[in-house]
Order: sequence, then structure tokens, then C-alpha cells
Amino acid sequence: MRQSLRLGRVAGIPIGINWSVFVILLLIADIVAGNVLPRADHGRSAGLYWAVAVPTAALFLASLLAHEAAHAVVARRRGVGVRSITLWMLGGVAQLDGEPPNARADFAIAAAGPLTSLAAGAVLALSAEAAASVGTPAVIVAALAWTGATNALLAVFNLLPGAPLDGGRILRALVWMRSGDRARADRAATGSGQVVGAALSGAGLAQLIVLGQTGGLWLAFIGWFLMWAAGMEAKSRVIREAAAGVPVSDLMIREPDCAPAWRPIGEFIAAVAMRSRQSVFPVIGLDGEPRGVVTLDRLSRIPAARTGGRVDSVALALPAEYTAAAEDPASSLIDRRPLAGALLAVVVTNGRVAGMVTAEDLGRLVQQSMLRERAAPRPPTESGRA
Repeated sequence: MRQSLRLGRVAGIPIGINWSVFVILLLIADIVAGNVLPRADHGRSAGLYWAVAVPTAALFLASLLAHEAAHAVVARRRGVGVRSITLWMLGGVAQLDGEPPNARADFAIAAAGPLTSLAAGAVLALSAEAAASVGTPAVIVAALAWTGATNALLAVFNLLPGAPLDGGRILRALVWMRSGDRARADRAATGSGQVVGAALSGAGLAQLIVLGQTGGLWLAFIGWFLMWAAGMEAKSRVIREAAAGVPVSDLMIREPDCAPAWRPIGEFIAAVAMRSRQSVFPVIGLDGEPRGVVTLDRLSRIPAARTGGRVDSVALALPAEYTAAAEDPASSLIDRRPLAGALLAVVVTNGRVAGMVTAEDLGRLVQQSMLRERAAPRPPTESGRA
């Protein structure tokens, strides 16, 4: 999930929000101001309801952040790095830098989020009771009680046994503990996630068609998202299995065509880009180190009047995470968003470009793995034995 706005860092972890958060904040504020608070304290002004509803929505967003931060803290304690935490319309995502080392760590990381939401729900519910006992205005009490109940509901929903929900992760950890087979556990979690998603979509459509309640559209959308996300995780598992034990050196394009940063654009196009089979080119400095990347698509959009300029004037920046060593595991590239739509890594050896890996190279690895599996001899059946 891409961050649209960076909020800062907590314990060194980048915290951000996706633009869709503003949609859910507005929706929550509207529900609280238009439904929850008027029921709790009828007859107040709309301005008062909205004055309470907006911080209530922000408090709920903070509870979502606490949920994801719990995942991140436990992951770090279990030896798994955390790249970032991003909040979006349907919750949050703590992007881990690697996989849990064992089933117990997987279970602990997954369970941390729902437990935090349950704890937040309990604290908010007790706060509502305490506020009511000292005569706090009913709208404040109702806001605290609603946020507490919503956190409890969020925890219960997240415990549904299907990936990518936390309950799916817990299911994966339990199957992993019992069978000792991580791949089998992954299949169980993603398969269950697709079943849960289909059930929610069906329930939502039934609510819409049979009962005529438009809220069913939201439930159907959530179910569809779960099916899609579970399918994406299943594909990711196939890629991880194909990349297991494979170093980047086995995957990379060796000695790729590079674009010298100082070379005129027109000259590079005529001498290299027009003849190369590559669609992306590492841009190198005089020392041979990568300075950026340039693509055929980007080059094709440059006006003729600008082709006398240097290549580095039109190059895209190369973030540090898009460099790799030849001995790095290929699995480290799986969760990476392709840079410029194609590049997964520029491979650097002794400070110079030794190769590069594109999304197409990773796809080829998966296809070859599937072909090898298909061609592998199968054990004889009972009928085929002597």
C-alpha cells in the first residue's frame, strides 16, 4: 500500500497514510455525527455533533495505528524488520521486511494486532463508564463507547480465519506448528481467505437484494477485497517457492547495457537504446556506480530539442533499496514494487553495475519452476507397481 502522506517515524518506522484514509475518516465522522450522537443525546445542534464526531474519527484512526504498531513491535522483537506502517481505507498495513522465522513468531506477530484492538476497546469502554459517572456530556460518553465497541468489532472481524486477515495468519501459524510445512500452512490460509471472502460477498449481496439494505454493498466490497487479497497472497506464495534458495546472481541480466550519465541523450538513443533488447537502463557515473535509471518509454517522450542534453537530466532516481548484491536471495525482491514499471534491482559488485533484475526475470523464474515441477517424475501408483 503506497503512502500518500508521511506522518513521521515511530521507533524508526516510517508512518504514513494513503489518500483513501480521508474517505473513511469522512464516512466515520458522518456516521457518528448523523446517527450515533443524535441517538445518545437528541436535540443538540449539528455543529456540536460534528465538533465531537471529527476527533472521534481521529481517535479511531489512532486505534488503527496502535493495532499495526503492535504487529510491528512484536515483529521486531521476533527478529523481523519493519519497513513501514501505512493506514488506508480498510485498516492498516505493517510492511514486514522478511518472513517470520518460525511458527511461534508468526502466531505472536499475528495475534498482537487483535489483542491490541481488544485492549483499546476495553479501555475506551471503561473510559465511557467513568465519564458517565462524573456527569460528562452524553455526546462525549457516546463517542467513547462507540469507539470502544468498534475496536472490539474490528478485533473480532480480524480474527476471521482467512488471509490476509490476522485470523488467517493465526491459522497459518497453527497449521505450520502442527504440520511443520510452511507451504501447506500458506495454502490453508489463502484458501480459507477466499472462502471467507466469498461468504461475506454473498451475505452482502443477500442483504442488498433480499432485505433491500444498501449497507450490503459495503459488506460485499469487503468480501471481494478479501478474495482478491487472498488470491494475490497465493500468487506471492508461488513466487516465494520458486525463488527459495535462488541467489540474485542466477536471476540477473549480466553486464546489462548502461547509460553513461554524461552522454548526450540523442547519442545514447542512436547508439544503444535503438539496438538493445532492454526496456530499462541503469545510469552510471564516471566511477561506474549506479546513479539512476532511464527507460525506453521515458526516452521516447523527450522532445527532439532536448536530446542534446545529458542522460542524467532525464534519469529517474535509484533509491538505495533498489540495489542488491549478487549473493542476495532472490526472495528479497518479491515484495518490491517495480521501479519505472520494470526494474526490481540493479546488482552492484565492487561498486560497479554487474547486472540487473526486472519483473520479467522474476516471472520467468516462476514459469521455469512450474515447468520443472511438471516435468519431475511422479511416484508410481499402486496399479503401476510390480
